[in-house]
Amino acid sequence: MDVMSASDRERKAAMQRMKRLALGLLVLVTIVFLLARWQEEHHQWLGFVRAFAEAAMVGALADWFAVTALFRHPLGIPIPHTAIIPHRKDQIGASLGDFVQQNFLTREVLDDRLANAHVGRRLGTWLSEPANATKAGEGVADALRGSLEVLDDRDVSTALEGLIERKIRTTPVAPLMGRALDVAMEGGHHQRLLDAVLTGLAGFLDDNRTTFRTRLEQESPWWIPEPVDDRIFEKIYTAVHRFIGDVGSDDKHEVREAIDQRVLAFAGRLRADPELVAKGEELKNELLAHRDVRAWLQSLWGEVKRSTLTATDDPESELRQRIDRSLVHLGERLRDEPELQRKVDEWVQRAAGYVVDHYRGEVAEIISSTVQKWDGKATAERLELQVGRDLQFIRINGTIVGGLAGVVIYTVSRFLF
Repeated sequence: MDVMSASDRERKAAMQRMKRLALGLLVLVTIVFLLARWQEEHHQWLGFVRAFAEAAMVGALADWFAVTALFRHPLGIPIPHTAIIPHRKDQIGASLGDFVQQNFLTREVLDDRLANAHVGRRLGTWLSEPANATKAGEGVADALRGSLEVLDDRDVSTALEGLIERKIRTTPVAPLMGRALDVAMEGGHHQRLLDAVLTGLAGFLDDNRTTFRTRLEQESPWWIPEPVDDRIFEKIYTAVHRFIGDVGSDDKHEVREAIDQRVLAFAGRLRADPELVAKGEELKNELLAHRDVRAWLQSLWGEVKRSTLTATDDPESELRQRIDRSLVHLGERLRDEPELQRKVDEWVQRAAGYVVDHYRGEVAEIISSTVQKWDGKATAERLELQVGRDLQFIRINGTIVGGLAGVVIYTVSRFLF
């Protein structure tokens, strides 16, 4: 047999104790029989004791033979119809499979059991507890991790790349950009962008003041005095700064309005101008053909998989937190909404019924084939280990009942004859 577990070792020890007790009882009644038979001529009352002991020996031996014959040949003698379990384990396995199939794996049994189980309500009550939802979330994360690990990365990467590329190619880019500009204009986002540009431009002028002054000096005729260049530069520099400041501080400035008009007009052209639409598609195709873009598309699945696996391993990740919160929310709905409970109960009942209707034969076959693979001797030992202790009580009861029957028969015979 295989290495026994702790519980199997306990069963075996208990069975051995009962075997010793049954054997000891047989030895005891044998000794009593011999002593009673020896002194029976001198003490008539010992006839009852002898009859008891004699019948008890017969009962003990008969039940020992019956119990032993189930698992092995008594005393190793190949008596017909003994060692029943080792010789008929295949038929026993098939019968066991049929018994389970006909009496347990039926739609009627499952429907009756599930109707009183209230699976939806119980599941909702359990999941609504955050600690339980976290445990369930671990299972969901494990399932997600396992699914990702068994997928063929090349196939998924190719499929994802093709899906994204087809979506991009079938989406006209120019009208999309036009719509994006419209949305930006409607929300005033372009004004914040213009403010940032103006601020950056003012800073650029300050940072390069010396450079611009030197450039003016280089471009100015030689005969213009330097103080004049300084005054001209100051006026130009101050005027540009003032202009930038005016545009930045006045939401209704004509420059802002002109930009709005031009942006709106450009957005309209992007949506409707065939030339711009064609140009946008040309640029999009050139971009998709670029090797860096191709490499990025090919690496998408790897990045998604790595980030997802990392998130599933981290209980504090956003993914795991979202899973846990979603499970808690689902549990609360299941706990509080009878209609949702009913739907879950019906789904479980239909799923279980489908499995029973289509696969109960396979379950019976699994039981039968599994028993067939077992070694006959090992099978007998396994079964004896499970029920052997109780079977020893048959030997003990046989000894006592046989003895009592012997006394009754002896007594009746004394009165009759």
